[in-house]
Amino acid sequence: YMLKKQQLSSGINAEYGGSPGTNGLNGQDGAKGEVGPMGEKGEPGLDGASGAKGEKGDAGRKGAAGIKGQKGAKGEDGQKGALGPEGSCTPDDYSPCNCDTHILARHSQTGEVPDCPADFESLWSGYSLVFFEGNGYGLSQDLGSAGSCLEDFQLMPFMQCSSSDVCRHGVRTDKSFWLAVDMETDYTIKPMVNIDVITPHISRCNVCVGTKYVLARHSFTAVAPDCPADFSPLWEGYSYVMVTSSGTSGGGQDLSSAGSCLEKFFLPTFIECLGRGTCSYYINNLDYWLAQTQEQTQPGMWGMGNVYSGIEDIKRQGVARCTVCARNSL
Repeated sequence: YMLKKQQLSSGINAEYGGSPGTNGLNGQDGAKGEVGPMGEKGEPGLDGASGAKGEKGDAGRKGAAGIKGQKGAKGEDGQKGALGPEGSCTPDDYSPCNCDTHILARHSQTGEVPDCPADFESLWSGYSLVFFEGNGYGLSQDLGSAGSCLEDFQLMPFMQCSSSDVCRHGVRTDKSFWLAVDMETDYTIKPMVNIDVITPHISRCNVCVGTKYVLARHSFTAVAPDCPADFSPLWEGYSYVMVTSSGTSGGGQDLSSAGSCLEKFFLPTFIECLGRGTCSYYINNLDYWLAQTQEQTQPGMWGMGNVYSGIEDIKRQGVARCTVCARNSL
């Protein structure tokens, strides 16, 4: 019955074989099926277009302080200042005048140029000359004066001239003597001939100008003396008197000059250069220093026969000490 009914509803005459009928109306949507399994991951998509520039954000918080940087290089010297106003000079018994200028030379006895004392300014630096010798005659330089500090070092800084309008530079018998540095001395080696080898043996110096009067005071003891009233110390040292070479050649220091108070004590104190172009230390070159006053053991026999061996023994018992002093000014 049901089959027949279906055949009739579809327009099919089962018994007589009629033509198929038209399609029926669409049926209603079926119920939603179950979720299917997840598909495989697809290929990455293309990059999207750049987005628009965002708005400026708020200022951030102040950061912590950074590490302190290294010290920078020394800057160039500034321009010279304008001339100061005219000063007044009214000395009296208690306030010495500071209008005068005073020149002194300071010797390092090393290969380094020494600093000028406080309140003094450098005029030039150079090499420490002790004295010249020409034709057997010597000319000494006060080591406290500007003449003892030559700006250029030459083995023979002078020449010999005669009345026949002829001058000779580097005569074999001419000599120059220079303050030395504290280097190991070997009297058995040949004289030095290379200027690059000789120069490191020569002491450096500085010529200084200031308004303070300068003098040297010697203690004749192993202790440097105090400066007189109204004077202040510039440096302490050892009391240098004079030097001699072969024969009668030699030269001395003014004991009131700063040049008579060398800041270092070692032997030999100076080096000899010859006109033939060599420099060396010679055993017959002698230094003279003020001595310490010995205790009187016998009348008229102070210090006679005393021998001091070794630099430390000489410093402790033999050589006198000194102080270079500058007068206090306005």
